[in-house]
Amino acid sequence: MADFVIPDLRKMKLPADLKKLDSKQCELLCSEIRQILIDTVSKNGGHLASNLGTVELTLAIHRVFESPKDKIVWDVGHQSYTHKILTGRLERFDTIRKENGLSGFCRPDESVHDAFISGHSSNSVSAALGIATALKLSGSKRYTVAVLGDGAFTGGLVYEGLNNAGKSETNLVIILNHNEMSISKNVGSIAKYLSTLRTKESYHKTKNVVEKALDKTPLVGKPLIRAVKASKKAVKNVMLNSTMFEDLGFAFIGPLDGHDLEALERGLYAAKALCKPVVVHVNTVKGKGYAPAEENPGEYHGIGSFEIATGNPDVVLPDSYSSVFGKELLDLANKDRRITAVTAAMKYGTGLQYFAKALPDRFFDVGIAEEHAVTFCAGLASMGMIPVFAVYSSFLQRAYDQLIHDLSICGTHTVLCVDRAGIVGEDGETHQGIFDIPFLTSIPNTTIYSPSCYEELRLCLKEAVSSKRGITAVRYPKGRDNSLFEKTDLNTDHTLHSSGSRILVVCYGRLYENVLKAAEILNNEGIVFDVLKLVKVFPIEQELLDTVSGYDTALFFEECYKYGSIAEKYASVCKNVHSTAIEGFVKHGSVNDLLHECGLSPERIADKIREHANG
Repeated sequence: MADFVIPDLRKMKLPADLKKLDSKQCELLCSEIRQILIDTVSKNGGHLASNLGTVELTLAIHRVFESPKDKIVWDVGHQSYTHKILTGRLERFDTIRKENGLSGFCRPDESVHDAFISGHSSNSVSAALGIATALKLSGSKRYTVAVLGDGAFTGGLVYEGLNNAGKSETNLVIILNHNEMSISKNVGSIAKYLSTLRTKESYHKTKNVVEKALDKTPLVGKPLIRAVKASKKAVKNVMLNSTMFEDLGFAFIGPLDGHDLEALERGLYAAKALCKPVVVHVNTVKGKGYAPAEENPGEYHGIGSFEIATGNPDVVLPDSYSSVFGKELLDLANKDRRITAVTAAMKYGTGLQYFAKALPDRFFDVGIAEEHAVTFCAGLASMGMIPVFAVYSSFLQRAYDQLIHDLSICGTHTVLCVDRAGIVGEDGETHQGIFDIPFLTSIPNTTIYSPSCYEELRLCLKEAVSSKRGITAVRYPKGRDNSLFEKTDLNTDHTLHSSGSRILVVCYGRLYENVLKAAEILNNEGIVFDVLKLVKVFPIEQELLDTVSGYDTALFFEECYKYGSIAEKYASVCKNVHSTAIEGFVKHGSVNDLLHECGLSPERIADKIREHANG
């Protein structure tokens, strides 16, 4: 029994003191953590539903295992907020997702309790197996725990990891957090299979046998091991079929009630005692404890600030690049039956909900499986369909091989609508969309458009769909179109605004607005320059090379990684090119602040132009 009745997280030595709490204190602690999560995310935005659903599970993990000696790997990591609170980061938790504050995901350079970088789905088993193998090779008996949701099982990397982990003879515990959601509702045969396990009577018998055995057994030493082995044999006798996990070499425990702390701890102690790869199946409710999030977990997966009492966001955007894309694609599809829409578990995030509702037979959600999505599109295209794959820039990276092998070589036509291109802000390094320009321009048979406003997005999408061959990408940023420039001479190629200056500024996408604001700043100083606004940024036409080389100085400003940028390609031919782009990874913060740090705000763009004008 702890000395304090009500746990005070600020006075505890975390996570070690968690083991001193009794069941009532744990219950109070879970309630307190949920309130901290709701209060903080309502102000900062972030991933709410997934974290509310894993409060008891996280507490159980830290009470049964000993971090950082035991290694905990969180798949995606958007459900690790409670983990951060319980590992000594409560004092800074109100800074989460803010510039210079805590990351919204796991980062080893933030805490020794974050065993592995997180941000993208389905990699935790492979990473945890690597860690567990390294521990085994060093002679350590410590445990490695991978925590992943059932949504991760729509991604192929999980199965590559499982296939190797089951035979590894390591102290690896894989916790399957089953809430029937990734971001959108889970899809496919695996989701159905896991749902069957969620309610399968024989596995409830498994749980009961383990619980009854351990209820009578001290949670230490050989008695526990004997009880677990005996209960396992008893379970085998009542099982009609093994799970796929057991077929792969794992022991299997569950399903456990993910909000019953005592049941969770018994199951995890049992997993430890087996000293072999184990899968622990846990059922949780996404959004647990906050009614709006429980009722609509997809909407509260990743959310901006909101009013706690009503659950309403502070700012409900009436439009965004994503929604404009989604509505325009539906309009085009109504006129052309060849158009199909594909998403990788991001129906709402990419604006495809309109298409899905109106044309469900031509809408395909493949789950968190970007590689499959691209090759699936290639198959569709080979039969004369026009597939449109809407995907976040940072997630498209996962399908680089398929883009080359299955699309580019064959020359089949697929449209990539690259959402969240450029700086996305608070989600940080793993989600910034800064690499699509460098890697897409390295692939033959690829055309890239980067519109600067809604009107250009519509024009580019129409042209992309009507293109005859190859990969056609349309990239656009997160959020709404805040441009104020006069919407004249919009097109899908380029626009040159000439004033007779010997300085040319080249840009594309939403940076065009920042360049125009820089022009306003410099006009007051008598500094003028010409502007080349690219819309089709790649491939590069000879006409544009001639245009750029005709100036004394050509200043490129790009919201992408510098090495592999459009400026770099021009610089290989034109000797007057100077590039301002992103160097290295970009941490979390507001979009405007991060653009400023990268030299891409109106003020920083003006500084760079002034430097060359006065030089």
